[in-house]
Amino acid sequence: MGMNIAEKILAAHTKTPEFRPGDIIKVSVDVALANDITAPIAIQAFGSSGLTRLPDPDRVVFVLDHFTPNKDIASANQCKLVRDFARQQGISRFFDGGEAGVEHALLPEKGLVVPGDLVIGADSHTCTYGALGAFATGVGSTDLAAAMMTGQAWMKVPQTMKFVFDGELRPWVGGKDLILYLIGKIGVDGALYRVMEMEGPGIDALEVSDRLSMSNMAIEAGAKAGIMAPDEKTEAYVKPRATRPYTLYASDPDAVYESTTIFDCADIEPQVAFPHLPENSRGISEVGEVAIDQVVIGSCTNGRIEDLRVASRIMKGNRVAKGLRCLILPATPLVFRQAVSEGLIGVFLDAGAIVGPPTCGPCLGGHMGILAKGEKGLATTNRNFVGRMGDTGSEVYLSGPAVAAASAVTGRISAPQEVLP
Repeated sequence: MGMNIAEKILAAHTKTPEFRPGDIIKVSVDVALANDITAPIAIQAFGSSGLTRLPDPDRVVFVLDHFTPNKDIASANQCKLVRDFARQQGISRFFDGGEAGVEHALLPEKGLVVPGDLVIGADSHTCTYGALGAFATGVGSTDLAAAMMTGQAWMKVPQTMKFVFDGELRPWVGGKDLILYLIGKIGVDGALYRVMEMEGPGIDALEVSDRLSMSNMAIEAGAKAGIMAPDEKTEAYVKPRATRPYTLYASDPDAVYESTTIFDCADIEPQVAFPHLPENSRGISEVGEVAIDQVVIGSCTNGRIEDLRVASRIMKGNRVAKGLRCLILPATPLVFRQAVSEGLIGVFLDAGAIVGPPTCGPCLGGHMGILAKGEKGLATTNRNFVGRMGDTGSEVYLSGPAVAAASAVTGRISAPQEVLP
């Protein structure tokens, strides 16, 4: 019986000779990741273990991206704890200040995750790296601490669901639209503790940035991981960045799946997820009149240079609607630098947008873009739960960068063609 991509990667990282979905196996971990919210808990667990030194500090990656630049005294103390630990343990893959970016955009950009890896991170959106052909999943901080100390983790082998995107993409439809459409069809628990393997002509047509957006939101369907077979585009992205050798896995023709679902891309227009769940998605033609107070373009879902290019195409020559706040947050310092050199930052500033540093802040209602009671925000982020971006009396809508940019210009949720000549 054949194996799918996820099973092949797990098999390459375990000494268990045979396993099946539902089995508990011990796996070796290539990358153990944490941020300024989750790393302190893992560090405290490490301190309670009796160990004084990390056996393999190069396996560990810390990125201070949620409350930095330090929002307040509490976040400053948390970040100091992480900084001190990283220095004491000789963690070379520690990113802070002007070197830090949104973690799930930064690691692929730096070549720290490669195809065939097994990655765990104390952040639910660690599943992002599945777009590169890695098995990547979020865990709790204590599980991360164990991996930091042993290089291993216990894992229940998940079932795999296959999703095929057939046909050609419609104008302005990107990875964010495909994944919102998918989640809208199966619900936020439709892939609970499953691997979502995504393929088809619609996926093939996407650039790596859009694929990363899709795997990023696999967790919003409850998935353990969201994975795609690496192809020529993947290798063109990875090869000049990779910091170590990698393995390209593909599912066998007779691989077993729990289910297979086929979507016709002709049915998928730009999507908007209404409050208060990502599954509340609908096509832009079904949105109606929804006035908004704030637009955020950024995050680990849509803060890459390709996303900013899309937004710039729509905002160039236009102005942000009166009374609306539009925040542009490049996901990494390199993305920021590229946006400057390509003139995108000038376009955003000319339009009246606010350009900020790489940060996760607004996405989780942390800082730099919090909504007040009664306000409505449209964001290229990944979650729109009650109170996600601020007051529990606020509302969050989700979209891709094209709809977000157009909406910033009109002051209401709008299709890109509404503002283009």
